[in-house]
Amino acid sequence: MAREKTPPTVTIKKRAPRKAAAPATAAAEKAKPAIAPASFVGPGQRAALIAKTAYYRAENRGFAPGHETEDWLAAESEVDAKLLRGAAGLADLN
Repeated sequence: MAREKTPPTVTIKKRAPRKAAAPATAAAEKAKPAIAPASFVGPGQRAALIAKTAYYRAENRGFAPGHETEDWLAAESEVDAKLLRGAAGLADLN
């Protein structure tokens, strides 16, 4: 006579409870970016700030031709430096 097979036993693995998030350390606080999310400037706004700054640089030198690229690159460096300094730098740009 054929013997009936017993169904395999199902084992349920229990999961360990989730660990609570670790408290923020001083090192983690220092690693935060200098620019707050609220002061983020998008690519369009950045380009407008650079154009405005380059215009004022050209105006200061009497709009002499042949220095447009220099004006733009200098303005780009100036704007980027001010944006990296944060919101205090943004007030200088407006």
